[in-house]
Amino acid sequence: MTARQIGIAPFGVTGQGHAVSRITLGHGDLTASILTWGAALQGVWLKGIPYSLTLGSDKLADYQGDMRHHGTLIGPVVNRLTGATAPIDGHPHSFDVNFNGRHTLHSGDSGTHLKVWTLSEVSERSCTLSLFLSHGEGGFPGNRRVTARYSVEDGATLRLELHVATDRTTLVNFANHSYWNLDGTDTYSGHSLRVAADHYLPTTPDFTPTGEIRPVQGTEMDFRTLRPIRPGAPEFDTCYCLSDQRQDLRDVLHLVGQSGVSLVVATTEPGIQIYDARDARRPGGGPHEGLAIEAQNWPDAPNHPGFPDISLAPHETYDQTTTWRFRKP
Repeated sequence: MTARQIGIAPFGVTGQGHAVSRITLGHGDLTASILTWGAALQGVWLKGIPYSLTLGSDKLADYQGDMRHHGTLIGPVVNRLTGATAPIDGHPHSFDVNFNGRHTLHSGDSGTHLKVWTLSEVSERSCTLSLFLSHGEGGFPGNRRVTARYSVEDGATLRLELHVATDRTTLVNFANHSYWNLDGTDTYSGHSLRVAADHYLPTTPDFTPTGEIRPVQGTEMDFRTLRPIRPGAPEFDTCYCLSDQRQDLRDVLHLVGQSGVSLVVATTEPGIQIYDARDARRPGGGPHEGLAIEAQNWPDAPNHPGFPDISLAPHETYDQTTTWRFRKP
């Protein structure tokens, strides 16, 4: 994919007849394209770098198929819910079973990454997408209104601001699920990573949290200082615990390619999930092509009393801010 002209362009039509658009934003050295399908971050281009820094496609069919998690905004609850159940306001609820025949992954068939969002506002530097989720969809209570605002800012920075309101107590945990490769290579081998986390969440063979909050000290998951990574060393499908509650925006992760291109992720969220794309595929690509970096709350939180709360009541609002800041050598 090559960088696009700033503006709005058609991106195809779904099988249900819904038109999908691509919105391209730009300011300074940074250009980014967003799709109304799944509120997906399709591409990010830094001036002087001849490839997109995030993995995307120019075909809507790819996003409706194997690439449904590439760059999309996943909610209302990203990641796993053990046993496809969770308590909400003291009452058990059941959700779609779509992972290993037992669990819920990315909210099942009702996930926001599988929907066409409405383009509410747009300018050269920002766009706002909105979505309505009806009560009971996928088992989640509440009529919920979701807005996502992407903006390109000074300092080659891309910002995402999320807002959710509900009329009944529900669960909310959103994440952008972009895959990053700062070198434009076949895999992320040779990148270096730093994560500002003292703890991580070990998982079961089904990749659901065990409930343990384990120190990174003395483990292969210790990335408190920048060090190289390659496929399998280590294997990632891991939530790093940044804090026990949402905080002011702060830098939490650094990724540096062999090319010298670097990415700094800042977020308000208590956790950041890293996935090594071992089973992710783009048409024409292979495993480990990029590294998924997902700012979010801790996964499966309602089923673990010691995890940060992801419930949202009618008198509350959910607000997340995440930024990606780029620099070239």
